[in-house]
Amino acid sequence: MKKVQLPALLKRLSAIVIAGLLSACASSPPQQDLSPGSDRNALPRAWSPTASASAQPAAFADTAKPADSAHPVLEDSLQPGVAIDLNEARASADLWVRLRSGFAMPELENDGVRRAETWYSSRPDYVQRMTERGGRYLFHIIEEVEKRGMPTELALLPFIESAFNPQAMSTAKASGMWQFVPATGRDFALKQNIFRDDRRDVLASTRAALDYLTRLNKMFGGDWQLALAAYNWGQGNVQKAIARNQKAGLPTDYDNLKMPDETRYYLPKLQAVKNIVLAPQKFGLNLPAMSNHPYFLSVTLDRDIDVDLAARLAGMTVEEFKQFNPQMNKPVMLAAVTGQMLLPYDNAKTFAEALAAHRGPLASWTAWTVTQTMSPAAAAKQVGMSEAQLREINKIPPRMRVLQGSTLLVPRAAHRIEDVSEHMAENASINLAADTPPLRRISVKAGKAETVESLASRYRVSSVQVAEWNKVGVKASFKPGQTVVMYQAFPTKRLAMAKPGNAAGKPGQAAKAAPAAKTGGKPGAARTVAIKSGGGASPTSSSAARQMSKR
Repeated sequence: MKKVQLPALLKRLSAIVIAGLLSACASSPPQQDLSPGSDRNALPRAWSPTASASAQPAAFADTAKPADSAHPVLEDSLQPGVAIDLNEARASADLWVRLRSGFAMPELENDGVRRAETWYSSRPDYVQRMTERGGRYLFHIIEEVEKRGMPTELALLPFIESAFNPQAMSTAKASGMWQFVPATGRDFALKQNIFRDDRRDVLASTRAALDYLTRLNKMFGGDWQLALAAYNWGQGNVQKAIARNQKAGLPTDYDNLKMPDETRYYLPKLQAVKNIVLAPQKFGLNLPAMSNHPYFLSVTLDRDIDVDLAARLAGMTVEEFKQFNPQMNKPVMLAAVTGQMLLPYDNAKTFAEALAAHRGPLASWTAWTVTQTMSPAAAAKQVGMSEAQLREINKIPPRMRVLQGSTLLVPRAAHRIEDVSEHMAENASINLAADTPPLRRISVKAGKAETVESLASRYRVSSVQVAEWNKVGVKASFKPGQTVVMYQAFPTKRLAMAKPGNAAGKPGQAAKAAPAAKTGGKPGAARTVAIKSGGGASPTSSSAARQMSKR
């Protein structure tokens, strides 16, 4: 891990305090969103680690150390009040040695371990990339594991789960370094909405994963092997496997339980990584040097800021910035709920200095609540952006309407100054409905040799829809004279001539009255579309056995 060298003027000044000090510099006010205000919106622009770091800019002259000092004194904002001197012996110690000293889980020796060792040792480039990426987060995870008195082998789990890729997404929709599926993430207070997905948040997901592992360890009587099997396969599945063995009079330890191949191979992979960390030369591998001090610090976020601007002020590419702040689903960070952003030490200093020199708004985006159901084109016109841009930024598919009460990300108006409110940032959602005419239910009599397919063709709908409406298979046929349920759009002429008091003549009410559609359901019926964040699947993330929603 690279040591940070700060200019002499800033010697002995905490990098995180620098961020707070420089925040007081004036700049033109940022623009306001279209959401309700809050007391927080009255706060001045500020970037600081804690409430105590509120010194005036004049403190620079008093706290700067003379230029002959060799190293700055830094403070880890995750441990307020704890100064970090990168020149002291503890900070320059080998983090791998610290990790090894905390290993406490039972050793595993079997063919699965040998197979995993061979797999990793034959891919030195992959191991190098994985360990270098993990170096950004490993110090923090080891700190948290040790605070809880847990074996430090658990700090290696992200190697197995995601190759330490915080943006990994599995086929089972598990996300982040620790691979939480949506339901389990919500169980452990990992917020998931249109603005952010805390399953990808470095700090929040680590806290949740260790909370979950602690619970599993207690559930299985302190047996870490069973706890890890449950983390991969699901606690309910492990409990059922134990119950089956108990009924059959068989041992109920990890080695004797019947489980899927992926779960059976899960602990051998962890043991193989552990063996490589213990003796990398034995496998012809080299581990990157990592020092025993934090790689990043947290900077308190008091105003909304565009992701690309924050990255630019920190001297980072957006891709690099997202390696430390991967939870953002949108191109803006909302201070009401984000709270902080993570930056490497040297980039935090760069950010503070660039922020002091910045003039202009910090955020160009805000949130807007749709007051009535409307097309994306109408919404785009109302907020002053192109339809294509509105669809792209809000992930709205073709032929869909935006339902009343949905939250959209839109450009800030020039005269606005308020940030997005906490209520909106916490509860934002987007609901969509198929953009088709209102429907009416009709009954038709089946003719001779009538089938689902023939009726679907005649009424220009899908066979799946006809089958679902009548609770039959897509290859089913009907008896002559049998009553068949169909749905049709109201005739255009009828809609145009309908009186205002006629509910059937009101497109919005007719659409609302149509039965809700499932996949392949009634055409035009309103349906809610879940908006999910993107992310590529990691080759090492769990898939079939990662059914954490069953836990």
